[in-house]
Amino acid sequence: MISVEEALDRIFSLVTPLSTESVPLRQAAGRVLAAPVTAAVDQPPFAASIMDGYAICDHASAGDSFQVVGESAAGERFIGNLGTGQAVRIFTGAPVPDGAIRVVIQEDVLREGSRITLLDEADQSPYIRPAGADFKAGEAIEAPLVITPSHVALFASMNASHVTVACRPDVAIIATGDELVQPGEMPRPDQIIASNALGLAAMLEGVGATPRLLPIAADTTEALHSAFDLAEGADLVITIGGASVGDRDLVAQVAIERGAEMALHRVAMRPGKPLMAGMVGGAVMIGLPGNPVSSMVCGHIFILPALRKMLGLPAVATPRKRATLGKAMPPNGPREHYLRAHREGTTVTPYERQDSALLSVLAAANALIVRPPSAEAAAKGSPVEIVDL
Repeated sequence: MISVEEALDRIFSLVTPLSTESVPLRQAAGRVLAAPVTAAVDQPPFAASIMDGYAICDHASAGDSFQVVGESAAGERFIGNLGTGQAVRIFTGAPVPDGAIRVVIQEDVLREGSRITLLDEADQSPYIRPAGADFKAGEAIEAPLVITPSHVALFASMNASHVTVACRPDVAIIATGDELVQPGEMPRPDQIIASNALGLAAMLEGVGATPRLLPIAADTTEALHSAFDLAEGADLVITIGGASVGDRDLVAQVAIERGAEMALHRVAMRPGKPLMAGMVGGAVMIGLPGNPVSSMVCGHIFILPALRKMLGLPAVATPRKRATLGKAMPPNGPREHYLRAHREGTTVTPYERQDSALLSVLAAANALIVRPPSAEAAAKGSPVEIVDL
């Protein structure tokens, strides 16, 4: 068996970033930016008023009076230069007239007809946002990054109608096993309902992949070959089950028959030991264990980082945080252990039941406690590493 760190490194070695495509900005949220976005304009394109008030060109003080000679509103600027002793009524966001050095807020003036007088203790702030205060034409937002709604607004203000993004990874998911039936079907007494594939598909969609749920493959070489045929064209093929060493664990055998080059088989982790990965038919293949929790944990630890690299993001492990134990824990065994847990603030408490078939415990968990191989017993309040779910 190899360590989790080495297994992830070997998976990263199989993965190359995908090609790119241009999409309308309206469709860009959640995608990974693959090329810089360069501003075509200054923002704001002109000096703008921050408040409603009066633009003046004098260093005025309380009691000074000004003649109002015009108005500047958003979308309709004042034409002409502002002279000494003159003021222009101005509204928030409107262009500041040429020559103006200050906007006096409307609460600090007394207006009588077409004249204004500054009141005592008038606010001395200029209330002018300079042209290009946010960004200037030619400035760029660099790639890669995951495009958020805030980025969409920023790119729109830079006058970008389209952006270049990484193509979505096409992921074929093959659940295997004679014992499986699809949700909604009635299982026989010796069958169970397939759950892993749907959970993984939802996980993959969350990072921008396009999962394809293929029909369940029976435990025969013929059925598995047919499933791999259906997966043709995928960037990543995920198999679930059949990755161990039993008589009916045929996934590795079939993959090798199809020319697969296997990079790993079995990892020193719990849950998730029977994990394999390699290349088959031009696609990265990751074979997950069949236990529901095992496959979902491996999804967080291996598949999501691999997909992020496919999308052009840095090849890094799933982030870990520090927390303190809410209860004591016994010594750990020889494999890295990922325990379902509940985190509240900086305190994390493992659930009593850690059987890898218990999806109800995984659904209740919001974190995984990561226990290193052969870790000593840990007292309540001890520091631990966690992965947020």
